[in-house]
Amino acid sequence: MSNSDTMTNRWARFQNRLYARLSQRRKAVTGFVGDPEPRTVGSFARGRQLVAGNLLFAGYLVEAQDTGLWDVSAPSVGFDNERHGFAWLDDLAAVGDMRAREKAQRWVWGWIETHGRGQGPGWAPDLTGRRLMRWINHAIFLLRGADEKQSRAFFRSLAQQTWFLSKRWQAATPGLPRFEALAGLVQAGLALEGAERMADPALRALAKECEKQIDAQGGIPTRNPEELLDVFTLLSWTSAALGDLGRGTPAAQADAIKRMAPTLRSLRHADGALARFHGGGRGVEGRLDQALAQSGVRPHHVTGLAMGFARLYAARTSVIVDAGVPPKGAASLNAHASTSAFELTSGRRPLIVNCGSGESFGSEWRRAGRATPSHSTLCLDGYSSARLAPAGNGSESEALVDAPQDVPVDTEEAFEGTRFMVGHDGYTKVFGLTHARTFELRFDGRKLTGEDILLTATDKAKRQFDKAMDASGLKGVGFDIRFHLHPDVDAAIDLGGAAVSMALKSGEIWVFRHDGVAKLTVEPSVYLEKGRLKPRATKQIVLSGRAMEYATRIQWTLSKAQDTAYAVRDLHRDEPEFD
Repeated sequence: MSNSDTMTNRWARFQNRLYARLSQRRKAVTGFVGDPEPRTVGSFARGRQLVAGNLLFAGYLVEAQDTGLWDVSAPSVGFDNERHGFAWLDDLAAVGDMRAREKAQRWVWGWIETHGRGQGPGWAPDLTGRRLMRWINHAIFLLRGADEKQSRAFFRSLAQQTWFLSKRWQAATPGLPRFEALAGLVQAGLALEGAERMADPALRALAKECEKQIDAQGGIPTRNPEELLDVFTLLSWTSAALGDLGRGTPAAQADAIKRMAPTLRSLRHADGALARFHGGGRGVEGRLDQALAQSGVRPHHVTGLAMGFARLYAARTSVIVDAGVPPKGAASLNAHASTSAFELTSGRRPLIVNCGSGESFGSEWRRAGRATPSHSTLCLDGYSSARLAPAGNGSESEALVDAPQDVPVDTEEAFEGTRFMVGHDGYTKVFGLTHARTFELRFDGRKLTGEDILLTATDKAKRQFDKAMDASGLKGVGFDIRFHLHPDVDAAIDLGGAAVSMALKSGEIWVFRHDGVAKLTVEPSVYLEKGRLKPRATKQIVLSGRAMEYATRIQWTLSKAQDTAYAVRDLHRDEPEFD
């Protein structure tokens, strides 16, 4: 941690507090331009838990039946951020009954009383933007039954937070935090009488951020699919708010939405959920469909990669592969060493997954989730294809460094399906080995054939491999190819150890086979999922062996049995499936 970084962060927090207190001089806005429409999607089940006093934020559960939300001591920074961001209002509004409304009102006016005068960590630009949008979205829900004093306090606080955002949005970190700050400012400026003059400058700033942060293919620097959805949703909400007032969307914003929509469609599986890469989860249920519908962008075929990901799809079987160079610099603070990892979903059921983000389970789980062994790909001798190092930004964040720089890809139509090839040089520096993967998904979606190759691509690489061999006492370089299974998959290895049968809750049976080059085992694994108290136990298929030559080739298949009755016959099939 450098002194300059520490001073920068301290200065930013000081500025936030200063403008938060100056905002107290603002007069209350007079009301809304029109009746606010809720645009956010909440969880009924989570809302019921909140009504019962069970506060589950950032992986921590606090039981507070008789304690106010703002009287609870926050167990983590993430917990504090979630409660100050007010996304939980979506969940209470999803319940929508009298008890839910009373709790929402008590917590909103409790925030005004406790933090409304400029105190507390909630006065950060991104959290303020997130909070403003929720208050406006659910204003009718919140104000029903409120007296005149409460209404005045509510509108005064809206005015104060809007003014604060107009002065501090530039302090938000570029990317999702800045989009949240600007989207909140735009929507407040459009919705509140007396704040109209703040909308147009914010719209111009939002358009510039679209040009800076959203590339020509509709991707963002972090390559986090769920974060891309969050940005897309904010832009769609803003466009809808403009449309309600008969105003058009700025060209840069409209163009960004058109670029992002097909990319998002390419990043979701057959079950409608997003691929879980680079810190992202499956996405809030229903949000992607809602955002795509609001955008008005019609589906169309995408060629090539989408934000560095390849998607193979056939007959409701989807395969999504991380086939891009990992994020760099500040964008890598949540990135994972997942190059060449894949996920597979059959119909509504995930089969092969990555472990996911462990951020909500503490720093150790967060670090473990970012490592290559937590992904469905090959790992050499326990090394990750990229390593983590202190970011040097005055915090405990770690950036991804020494990541693959050369990630060639190719796609072609094969005789029975679509073939995709990807390679990366993440292990070349230490072992001299390049990892190349080939996936071939059959046109009927019933079989995925895979091949992993470790090779020395140059004379220099051969010399490095020779050094690695010498260091191992000529025992070779160990490798593990991991296939993490979703927790709902019931896996069993056959008696001969040649195949694994996997039963999905839909009744489908998938069978994993390999060519015998590596040893097959089924081992424990974890599934890291947001909104849960602890990681879910699951299993992983592991192919282990040692690279002894300049080229090592391992083949495997994932194939769907005809039905449950044929599962045993399919599992013990004698005829080899490999070329």
